Amino acid sequence: MAQESRQIPDRCRFDVAVVGAGPSGLVAALCGAEMGLSTVLVGPFASRKDTRTAALMAPAVNLLQRLGAWEALATGVAPLKAIRLVDSKQALLRAPEITFLAQEIDLDAFGYNIANALLTEVLERQTAGRLTRIASAGVSGIEHIADGIRLTTSEGEMIEASLVAAADGRHSKMRDAVAIALSSWSYDQAALVTTFRHSRDHSFVSTEFHCQTGPLTVVPMPGRRSSLVWVETPDNAARLAKLGDTAFLGELADHIQGLLGVLGPSSPRQVFRLQGQTAKTFARNRVALIGEAGHVMPPIGAQGLNLSFRDGAALAEIAATARAQGEDIGSTAVMERYDTARRPDVTSRVWGVDLLNRSLLSPYLPVNLLRGAGLFALSVSGPLRRYLMREGIGLTEALPLIMRSVDAGLDKAISPLDGLGSGRA
Repeated sequence: MAQESRQIPDRCRFDVAVVGAGPSGLVAALCGAEMGLSTVLVGPFASRKDTRTAALMAPAVNLLQRLGAWEALATGVAPLKAIRLVDSKQALLRAPEITFLAQEIDLDAFGYNIANALLTEVLERQTAGRLTRIASAGVSGIEHIADGIRLTTSEGEMIEASLVAAADGRHSKMRDAVAIALSSWSYDQAALVTTFRHSRDHSFVSTEFHCQTGPLTVVPMPGRRSSLVWVETPDNAARLAKLGDTAFLGELADHIQGLLGVLGPSSPRQVFRLQGQTAKTFARNRVALIGEAGHVMPPIGAQGLNLSFRDGAALAEIAATARAQGEDIGSTAVMERYDTARRPDVTSRVWGVDLLNRSLLSPYLPVNLLRGAGLFALSVSGPLRRYLMREGIGLTEALPLIMRSVDAGLDKAISPLDGLGSGRA
């Protein structure tokens, strides 16, 4: 696709300026435009060399349908019809194996696995004609003015907005500019990611092996391919990344216990250190945090990007509703509404993932017994299992309206926002 930046006047004013143009920033900007807010997106075009994939759950897919992006993505995704958990820890007592089926909660699939590069490319195309796109290395200056924020890009362009959505990653300059503090922690773990081929059908089942060093997860991709997130010690992850393909696939085959038959060539392997962080507040002084600017967690349970999409959707809805009611969308009251809306969701996901990860690392028998007892309860209790599945993919009462199924009456559900207009041409 052509990578172009629309030039703007020296003092162009927008409702929302989104800083950061990865998938989280792109979705936040498209949500703002969809809700009728004049929106500018500032950031570099993403690398097409990203080999990672994302498991987007049903609410995120609903949102992509709403934004008009799903049709272009649908041929390059694999449905996740079941999620299987296997205890591979070398422990005295092993937790029971359990499989969650999407049909148990009346879904065809929990979600879909998609390559990050394809997702970003399609979202980029969706911005054309709907919002202003500034291809920039970043923002070099931020100044609070009487009724908004003035941003200066690294290239010297000046932008004014009532509200800034900071989607500029875990080292967010926007977050630092408004002095939002963080709680941060680290793990003695790293995630190795790649994709590989195999001789046996995956049957659209995502399998998570709970190992002593963390989870090893294989997620379906189109055809006889799967993506891999293998959490290991940093030293072992680095060793695995350097192995030749034959040696690497041999070790992988041993760990996944022959699940997918004969394994074939893998894509280039990447390694990422695991860490966690949450912001003390998710909005302050006209800056709202989106995605990893506000929360970082290990790649367990497909929570990270799905949580980030909910950030962008919630901010757009809150800001659009405030504007319809005649409020300043960057006011302290609106910022507090966003923080209040997102805090329970973010906190529960971050600490839930942290608890699961640490329970796998614990050598203590009581911890392993508790984890096994929990999985046993899920295996025998249908109502508990269905509740956890719905919570796990984000089908809760707090779900932003724009992320609810169109088939379930989304257009009627958002009737209180009628009259806000749409950013779509």
